[in-house]
Amino acid sequence: MTQLTDGFLTSLCSIARDAGAFLLQERQKFSLDAVEYKGTNDLVSYVDKETEKRLVAALSALLPEAGFVTEEGTTGNSSDRNALNWIVDPLDGTTNFIHGLPVFSVSVGLAIGNNPIAGVIFDPNRDECFFGREGAGAFCGRGTAAPERIRVSQATQLSASLISTGFPYYQFDRMVAYLSILENLMHQTHGLRRMGSAAIDLAYVACGRFEGFFEYNLHAWDMAAGVLLVREAGGTVTDFEGGNEFLYRGDIIAGGSVQPELLATIQRYWS
Repeated sequence: MTQLTDGFLTSLCSIARDAGAFLLQERQKFSLDAVEYKGTNDLVSYVDKETEKRLVAALSALLPEAGFVTEEGTTGNSSDRNALNWIVDPLDGTTNFIHGLPVFSVSVGLAIGNNPIAGVIFDPNRDECFFGREGAGAFCGRGTAAPERIRVSQATQLSASLISTGFPYYQFDRMVAYLSILENLMHQTHGLRRMGSAAIDLAYVACGRFEGFFEYNLHAWDMAAGVLLVREAGGTVTDFEGGNEFLYRGDIIAGGSVQPELLATIQRYWS
């Protein structure tokens, strides 16, 4: 396998930045007439599809031996989830993008099986590029400034924490348990936030803006890059059972020192 050097990460960030620039360009002329529905409340547009095509072409050139797991299925997704795969969300936060809310991102992870080994999340609206590779730490580059190493929050209690989450758009049969979790956390934290981009949520956990993040009904492309960043920034990531099956199962809890307490709170209501 191609060695994941600093130069490799520089190229990966450049690819994500190019995709983000395309998103901003298209957002200026975007019309709601271009919206398609993959399912109830599951939106997509030509922007998602074209951005993914560009990413797949560039990533294939960067690492030809890797397969793909992508949101829009540009290549036909890899049938071998244990192999080396790029895991790509070309536009995480499509609903925000469609409505003109400037909270969306490009998320690209590289994983072997369930284990992300490199990743980048680029927020084009804030010009922030979060990136890292296994064993080498996580970083954030802002504009033309030199990247800085990032770390999870050092807060040790939920009572001093700001927590992010997402709202499900399917599997509404779990809403009673989910709303009970929200009610509990409203009482014992500094607050809850719903950004609308799980990739940004995870990047913000990695750099300490959020103490923790949890959500269910996610896909691998929502999480892969962010999981790598949180781990490399000193955090912990589990599924709702405290295990390591989140990437392809869809439920995730990520955080710094408060992660065990957040996990225990969620498990009180979720079974």
